[in-house]
Amino acid sequence: MIRSKLPPIIDCKDDQDSVTWTIEIAADLDFFSGHFPEQPVLPGVTQLDWAIKLGCKHFGYPVNVATLEVLKFQQLMLPNSRVELTISHNPAKAKLMFAYSDGDKRFASGRIALNSETTQVINSADSN
Repeated sequence: MIRSKLPPIIDCKDDQDSVTWTIEIAADLDFFSGHFPEQPVLPGVTQLDWAIKLGCKHFGYPVNVATLEVLKFQQLMLPNSRVELTISHNPAKAKLMFAYSDGDKRFASGRIALNSETTQVINSADSN
């Protein structure tokens, strides 16, 4: 896990198995420094870090990633933009599915497979 600061959250819409955050991608975020000088772009590793941290916290999973699946970066996320991060989860498979978007415009998406042994221990403890 990288040491990153979460972005400002403008709004949050919570559904039973999914949540959508509207986040502000301010130009003064440290992540833009040097990535890239001629056109700052939010690094994919930062996007992943935010999805993992926010998703795990919201759904009560430990931050213990096993693998990343079907990871796609479709468009560049630029400074001074507002995007939605939607995360849903599949507790039976210990997976989080995430997508960054702005309307029909998709920036990134993928699945985060969590370490199921750790997740099962926590879920079992919750049911007792």
